[in-house]
Amino acid sequence: MIPGFLTQLFKGQQYDEKGFFLIAGPCVVESEELVMEVAEKVAGICKNLGIPYIFKASYRKANRTSGNSFTGIGDESALQLVKKVGEKYSLPTTSDIHAHDEAAPAAKYIDILQIPAFLCRQTDLLIAAAETGKIVNVKKGQFTNGESMKFAVDKIQKAGNEKVMLTERGNTFGYQDLVVDYRNIPIMQGHKVPVVMDCTHSLQQPNQPGGVTGGNPQLIGTIAKAAIATGADGLFIETHPNPACALSDGANMLRLDLLEDLLVKLVKLKKAVD
Repeated sequence: MIPGFLTQLFKGQQYDEKGFFLIAGPCVVESEELVMEVAEKVAGICKNLGIPYIFKASYRKANRTSGNSFTGIGDESALQLVKKVGEKYSLPTTSDIHAHDEAAPAAKYIDILQIPAFLCRQTDLLIAAAETGKIVNVKKGQFTNGESMKFAVDKIQKAGNEKVMLTERGNTFGYQDLVVDYRNIPIMQGHKVPVVMDCTHSLQQPNQPGGVTGGNPQLIGTIAKAAIATGADGLFIETHPNPACALSDGANMLRLDLLEDLLVKLVKLKKAVD
């Protein structure tokens, strides 16, 4: 079911209110050509399938394994491109923020402020995001469980903002893999907020010796199908025309030309589950 506070964002999009919504885009803003290509392709697919769509691209990657990793083209330039995508294709947009003083500036460009998993307990960040009045999507920390995410929701709501979403992205035990506990989807829905499944970051293989995070993109469909079957309200999928050449998280992104077939299957699965 599409949550009420998102329906205004999806105004103008034709979709099944009983279906799921999609957050998708490249990991990071690499260039105008990339974000426009991905947005146009995904928007067209979602329009045909009746899936409400939110464009996602990080304007900066602050959490990198190696200090030599690509972090972005510059905050202002990247945020302007995300906004341009939203205006050109009439799409709501999202990007992640990393510190409390980023919330207000980023809110001028995007519709949903995403809180990275490692920062889900950062009180000043959550409150600053809440105070913008924008929708706040908090990714569940790899180190926590669904029950404890109630405290993140409480912090935002007590700051006067009821527009909260939570995203499941697996748990890590300090080694080189993540495990998804699908119990967290209904558990976090018990906090009276919509829950999204991050189908790509949940397949990361962090802490690799070479300093570049690995992944298992061949299992994205498996994660997505299980999420739909267990009642996730939305899906988060990072996608790129050529993940092997991506400047960030290429190892766990879905190749853009594979997205349509996966979404067709997921729409059918959602109807069967319902």
